Amino acid sequence: MRLLLDTHILLWCLADDPTLPVPVRQAIVDSNNDVFVSAASGWEISIKKASGKLEAPNDLPEAIAACRFKSLAINIYHAMKAGSLPRHHEDPFDRMLVAQSILESLTLVTRDARISAYGISILPV
Repeated sequence: MRLLLDTHILLWCLADDPTLPVPVRQAIVDSNNDVFVSAASGWEISIKKASGKLEAPNDLPEAIAACRFKSLAINIYHAMKAGSLPRHHEDPFDRMLVAQSILESLTLVTRDARISAYGISILPV
């Protein structure tokens, strides 16, 4: 399976938060699965951390690499797709994750029920 972690799922993984259900955690740590983290999540985390709205590791890139997660850059095709999506969701970071899920054939790991309106592959939390 090819998974893309929503930002809150990434943070739960890094914090070993018990909120993350065991079956989802098992899918994320399964070495047969490729797990991706979008640059959009790093951007979102840094903005919210700088504003004092979020606690996150200071060494985010290293923490992501230590978990064997793969970094997913944002390209022009992702940006164009995110901008053209139906307005089911207004959060630009979530829209980018949806666009990347579509274009890169990824399953989005999320608890955000609104994302299901896009008809993408989701591993619900």
